[in-house]
Amino acid sequence: MKISARNQIKGIVKEIKPGIVTARVLLDIGGGNVLSSVITMESIQELDMKPGDTVYAIIKSTEVMIGKE
Repeated sequence: MKISARNQIKGIVKEIKPGIVTARVLLDIGGGNVLSSVITMESIQELDMKPGDTVYAIIKSTEVMIGKE
């Protein structure tokens, strides 16, 4: 896979929480960290994505949000 985005995080699909149109995908990115993404159900089907698959979270955005505890 070649892609121009520099922010790529490799992870393993931990869980897929399907909805009607979209699903929440939880990725185990190591070190006890989990990344969450919402994508279309159509994309999940096209990628034949299932728990245990190795995938990449590709982050391309013009905005960065900051949070503080």
